[in-house]
Amino acid sequence: MIRKVTFILLLVIGVSCNQTDNQNTTKQESNQDHKITLFSSECITESEVVKAQEEWGAGIVKIGKVYSEGGNYKQAAIEHIQNLYGYDLSSVLFKPTLASEEQFRGTFDAALSYFVGGNETYQEDKGFALAPYTKVRWENSGIINNSCNMAIAMGNYYFTKTDGEEVKVEYTLGYIKDATGKLRIVVHKSALPYSPE
Repeated sequence: MIRKVTFILLLVIGVSCNQTDNQNTTKQESNQDHKITLFSSECITESEVVKAQEEWGAGIVKIGKVYSEGGNYKQAAIEHIQNLYGYDLSSVLFKPTLASEEQFRGTFDAALSYFVGGNETYQEDKGFALAPYTKVRWENSGIINNSCNMAIAMGNYYFTKTDGEEVKVEYTLGYIKDATGKLRIVVHKSALPYSPE
């Protein structure tokens, strides 16, 4: 009698465990079916990097133009950052040129402050993109894209002021490709060239 009861209990436990395993497997498969993909599996090409650079430059010119014309320059900067930086996908390592007190801008709001100013947390920010500039010219020293899912570009970019003067700035930019196939910046380091005293 005891053996029979033990056998029945083992049988019930085995069926119960099996049902739980099946439910867990179904849940895992369901989660995988509904998993949101943030990044593209396609490799990044050099021409995509160049296109992203041109788009970034055009965005800087646009912010300054909107500001000069009395428009909503803050919204233009918001769209620029949302469109070209990966703050919604990943950590972003951003060290802007004209930041010395709060050198690193790891959040969306910190980046926005650098571009247009007006954030009490970053009182040194005067609004880099409000200059305005009429053009941004890129001179890549090199682009590395052999890791497929990330590309790094380094070189100089030249910001043309309204009087025609160019301001030379050194940069390093790291790009990833989002699920829509658009390149997004996740590393941005820029600095004025070294000038010996």
